[in-house]
Amino acid sequence: MSITKRGTTRKGITTKAGVLAVGLGMVGTLAACGSSDDGGDGSGSGGSRTVTLVSHDSWAVSKDVIAAFEKNSGYKVKVLEDGDAGQAVNKAILTKDNPQGDVFFGVDNTLLSRALDNGLFQSYEAKGSDLVLPEYRADREKHRVTPVDTGDICVNYDKAYFREHGLTPPRTLDDLVKPEYKDLLVTENAGSSSPGLGFLLGTAAKYGDEGWEGYWKKLKSNGVKVVDSWEQAYNEEFSGSAGGKKAKGDRPLVVSYASSPPVEVVYADPQPDTAPTGVADGTCFRQVEYAGLLSNAKNPEGGKALLDFLLSKSFQEDMPLNMFVYPVREGAQVPEVFSKFGPRAKDPQTLDPAKIADNRDQWVKSWTSLVLK
Repeated sequence: MSITKRGTTRKGITTKAGVLAVGLGMVGTLAACGSSDDGGDGSGSGGSRTVTLVSHDSWAVSKDVIAAFEKNSGYKVKVLEDGDAGQAVNKAILTKDNPQGDVFFGVDNTLLSRALDNGLFQSYEAKGSDLVLPEYRADREKHRVTPVDTGDICVNYDKAYFREHGLTPPRTLDDLVKPEYKDLLVTENAGSSSPGLGFLLGTAAKYGDEGWEGYWKKLKSNGVKVVDSWEQAYNEEFSGSAGGKKAKGDRPLVVSYASSPPVEVVYADPQPDTAPTGVADGTCFRQVEYAGLLSNAKNPEGGKALLDFLLSKSFQEDMPLNMFVYPVREGAQVPEVFSKFGPRAKDPQTLDPAKIADNRDQWVKSWTSLVLK
C-alpha cells in the first residue's frame, strides 16, 4: 500500500473502496457530471456536454457522488491530473490562453497569488459561497476562486521508531534542531512541492523575516534531507509509511499532513486501534485549496456547474475519506474515523496571503541557495 499527498486515494484504484495506489502520472480521466448541490437542468449552454477539470494528483471522489452529479446535470466530467500542485499550477499558467480544461482545482494559499497575478481565472461566485466559513474565503471582491478544502501541513513521526529507540517524538519546530533528532527528518523541495513550500512558509511565519534563515541553517546542520516530491519523501524515505514500490526508508520524521495518520488506519487490513504514525502538532502550517473557472474556458457554463458542485454538501462531506481534507462549507460533517485519527492542528502557523505574495519567490530563492547548495 502507498499513499499520496495528504494521504489521499490515487489513480489505479476504486476510490473509497480500500486500496491506495501511487500516482504521479500525468493524465487520468473520470466520467462524471456537475451542477449545484447535485441539481441543475442539464442544459449545458455553450453546446458541450463535457466539462474538463484540471487538477493535481490528489483529486478523488466517490462513485455514488459522481453518479448523482451525472444524473442531475447531464455534463460529463473529464479529469486531467498534472502531477504535484506546484507543477500543475505552473502548467496551467503556461497554457492559460488555450487551457487544457474549464476548471482548475488544487491551487492553495501558498501559490494563489501567482495564479491570480497571471490571470489564470475568470470571475464566478459559486452557489454555496455564502456557506463557506469566513476564514477560508479569498479574493472576495472579484470571486475568481472558490475555496474547496483545508488541511494542515505538519511533520509526521514513526511511532515504532521512537518507541524502539526510547526517544520522545518532537512536538515543535524548535525541537527539530535538537541533537537527538539529527539525521531523522526528510522534507520536500520548497521550489517544486506544495508541502515543502508550506513547511518553509510555516518557518517564516514562526521565526519572521529575520529568523527563518537562521532556523534553516540549524536544520541543515542537523541533517535534514530534501527530496523533490511528497511521494518520494513519504513512500520512499519515511520509515513509518505503510509501503510503496520500494522498501521503507530510514527517516522517522517526514513533512506530510495532519491527515496522513488516518490514511494509515483506514486502509490497513486489519485496521489498527491506533495510528502507527503521529503528528508533531507544533510544526503545522494551515493550507487552503481553491478551484476556479479558467480564463478562456471552452465550456464556462459547465465549469460553473462544476464549481457549484464542489461546494455542495454531498461533495464536501465526501472529501474527508477520499482526499483526506476537511470541508470548508459550514455544517458539513466529517466521519468519526477521520476526525479521531486526523484532528485539526490547534494552533497552526498562518500567513496573510499578501505577505506570501510579496515574499514567496524571494524566500524560495534564498531557501534554495541556503539549503540545496
